[in-house]
Amino acid sequence: MYEILGYPSTWTIAPGETIEFKVSCAHALRYDADLVRIRSGDVSPGAPGLKETVVMRGIATAVAGRPQATEIGSRAVAPAFDEPVTGCKSWILAVMPTLPCNGGDQAILSRWDDTARVGYLLGLDRDGCLFWQQGSGGKSERVTLGLPMTVRQWYLVAVTLDLDSGAVDLRQMPANPLLAVNSHAQASSRLPAIDPVALARLPLTMGAAATGLPRPQYAKHFNGRLDSPTLLPYGAGDADLAQLRVEAQGRRHAAPPLQAWDFSQRIDSDVLVDTARPWSEGRIENLPSRGVPGLRWDSSVMFWRERPDHFAALHFHEDTLEDARWETDFSLTVPDDLPSGLYAARLTGAAGEQERITFIVRPKAGGPRKRIAFLASTATYMAYSNSHYRLDEEGMEMKSGNFMVLYPWETYLGEHRELSLSMYDTHSDGYGVYYASRLRPVFSMHLQCRTWSLNGDTHFLDWLDEKGFDYDVITDDMLHAEGLQALEGYSVVMTGAHPEYWTTRMWQAMVAYQGQGGRLMYMGGNGFYWRCAYHPEKPWLMELRRTETGARYSETPAGESYHSYTGEYGGTWRRIGQAPQTLTGIGTTATGFDASSYYRRRPESRDPRVAFMFEGVADEIIGDFGSSGGGAAGDEIDRVDYRLGTPPHTLIVARSEKHTRYYNVVPEETTYHHPTINGEEAKHCYADLVFYECLNGGAVFSTGSITWGASLAWNGYDNNVSRITANVLARFADATPFVFPQASGR
Repeated sequence: MYEILGYPSTWTIAPGETIEFKVSCAHALRYDADLVRIRSGDVSPGAPGLKETVVMRGIATAVAGRPQATEIGSRAVAPAFDEPVTGCKSWILAVMPTLPCNGGDQAILSRWDDTARVGYLLGLDRDGCLFWQQGSGGKSERVTLGLPMTVRQWYLVAVTLDLDSGAVDLRQMPANPLLAVNSHAQASSRLPAIDPVALARLPLTMGAAATGLPRPQYAKHFNGRLDSPTLLPYGAGDADLAQLRVEAQGRRHAAPPLQAWDFSQRIDSDVLVDTARPWSEGRIENLPSRGVPGLRWDSSVMFWRERPDHFAALHFHEDTLEDARWETDFSLTVPDDLPSGLYAARLTGAAGEQERITFIVRPKAGGPRKRIAFLASTATYMAYSNSHYRLDEEGMEMKSGNFMVLYPWETYLGEHRELSLSMYDTHSDGYGVYYASRLRPVFSMHLQCRTWSLNGDTHFLDWLDEKGFDYDVITDDMLHAEGLQALEGYSVVMTGAHPEYWTTRMWQAMVAYQGQGGRLMYMGGNGFYWRCAYHPEKPWLMELRRTETGARYSETPAGESYHSYTGEYGGTWRRIGQAPQTLTGIGTTATGFDASSYYRRRPESRDPRVAFMFEGVADEIIGDFGSSGGGAAGDEIDRVDYRLGTPPHTLIVARSEKHTRYYNVVPEETTYHHPTINGEEAKHCYADLVFYECLNGGAVFSTGSITWGASLAWNGYDNNVSRITANVLARFADATPFVFPQASGR
């Protein structure tokens, strides 16, 4: 399974630009690569199947494939520096373990080479007890406190070294003794001296330990938070530990620190600031969490920019990954005349092994535009990335109402945790995942997988090709980077099945596009739901904080609701006062995964304003068929709500019905849980099919269902879902302006 696996250097590429492909093979083999255009990737029963066309043969030939390693786990690294070789010195810091007993040592802070067994290391042992280890000449010894730390509680920690006698004193005390009773511990010992020459070449590493210098790899990853690591040129006492509770600029020690790392500075970057030596910077690697409460947080503020010192912590995890750092096997300069669309480098081994590394060719900047743009939901693909929740979460069978059938890619990810997580998963310590990267194999970008991300969106690409529509493919990444400019020139923008994650700039661009007369076809459900953020300097990184409400698999703890990349408040767009109803007329109302239903036309469907929509459609029932659950209304569904911003002149032309008990209204739709929040009994558990006109000749059509696209190909593309979609798209692509109706008086 997955003998060949790879990922591209980017997901969105323009003609004339070069894209790199990074490939790892389970064993040594040779493969060839062709460029193929993808029309459809869904091979589930009743779906269109895999459809691809070879565009260029032999973009790479006889490539020598080999395994490539992936290094997972977060850390912070600072350059080597000189420490005192005589007298006393002390490290003091605040530590909050979140998974103290994980079967092995965890390195909290170290200048250590695990291969040479030289330097020093402060860590937790397999029992969750604090230890200090130091070594020289390949031998090392440690002193250990016999009292395990309590999970998710802050401790003040000090280790003092008498460099002349070799004495080491290690102490921990609970920051809140009422919550961590009997956790005060102290131990002393004499340990062999550390070779100062060897120590001088070792970098400072927090959250992990280095091995194999000078080109290090990292191990012994710490799960937990650190605040204010400080190196003092004397033996630290209780007064010095008490200073950790004081804001950085107000601390007073008996002598200036040799190092004083202040994680409250430059939270929106990868840079770590040493206030003792401002010219020396550290860096975070592999995505430790920033903008999280630290030792001094007292619940008086929730936003890290208001009182940064309350958020002077880094949260390290053993299962994070920013960049797999695989070497490039081959590259491709995209031909200038290659049409915009979904493409893949199709890799084929001598024994038939295959891999398709997908990417999107956007229209050339400044070049001509088609009248139709399909907007690929790359932010949503990023959020789902390498999801483990169907495998890891309890109760998933009850949620879906079906016996669990795992896809091959899900079992593969379960066995290859080094490819890291999705934003739907939780870290090994139980905290939700805040960051996701595309610089790794991402299975939500794979074909022939679950019809939820890219694979599901190929239903629309297949249908567009089948019906002969000429279109460009643009992406969320492009929309975020370019704003309104990415949409200009298009008469109509069509979304995929599940455009769930949107940044502020994307939202603003779509509002501006509609305001100048652009037409939007929202073809899915649960769209425009979560506010996310891209890293301002690293477009391959996305951040998400799930706040007080919304359908979610984890909840952001108190004090962590603001994005570290942008400082924006996270959560649902509805929660921040910009509900999806203001953008598309509808917003999420319920989710359910056992079976899909259908729509029934309403009297508004006979209104002359939508006569174009129902040309050739006499049926009262719409979409009682399809390859996803058997109907066009399913999985996650949206409805009109005038209180949340649905325009008053909106026409609800059809509404779904007869959803099952496995459909449940989302948390924000009810103020308390009760037995009648399901599809059989809930008052508002349905999908609305809507249309309304915008100013300056624009309009919006919204389906309110993830499974609408999975019904397009039924009966050879000859069905009422397909016909309605074609009617709307043809009218929306026409330059004739829509006429804004007279006030309805709603």
